[in-house]
Amino acid sequence: MTDIPAQSPPAKFSVHESSYIDDGVEIGEGTAIWHFCHVMTGSRIGKKCRIGQNVVIGPRASLGSNVKIQNNVSIYEGVTLEDDVFCGPSMVFTNVTTPRCAFPRNTGKDFTPTLVKRGASIGANATIICGSTIGAHALVGAGAVVTKDVPDHAVVYGNPARLRGWACQCGSILKFEGSRAVCTDCTREYEQVGQVEVRIVETALSATSSSPASRSAA
Repeated sequence: MTDIPAQSPPAKFSVHESSYIDDGVEIGEGTAIWHFCHVMTGSRIGKKCRIGQNVVIGPRASLGSNVKIQNNVSIYEGVTLEDDVFCGPSMVFTNVTTPRCAFPRNTGKDFTPTLVKRGASIGANATIICGSTIGAHALVGAGAVVTKDVPDHAVVYGNPARLRGWACQCGSILKFEGSRAVCTDCTREYEQVGQVEVRIVETALSATSSSPASRSAA
């Protein structure tokens, strides 16, 4: 009787054979990593992420769940992406404020952190200067140069990026009448507080869509 060798359990994520995953990396279930990528030591990638071609992550970068990174993007140490973040093709993060070849600044103490909050989208070829926080559900336009914090739900573009309007959680542009707006696509309601803050008005729809049960069923 011939012994049948034990088989390893199937991987819970997929990595193209041309990509490299260093030791000490955490990758969540359902994540797909495509061609010519490199995920470096100490990095964490959440569940159901989609990592496009020629992407470098880390070392010690952090991605939440359901993050989509398009082709030719580098997520450096010091960059944190929360859940549901979208990074368009060839957008750029930085992590050193004053880089010099002759005076290397390449250790953790030299890096200035950048945070992209849940549900934000960054367009193709945009540049995010390190030290910035991109607010939840913000939209950063293609080619924008972000030099300072972006409020939640803000629409910014240009060089330097400036506030141009407000976006719904679903991505549609909001049109305010006075201090109130209702999304024409998903009917979420918002109120504007001052010049640089917009917040969702709690309704049955918004409360349901943001609950853990509704997200796990999506």
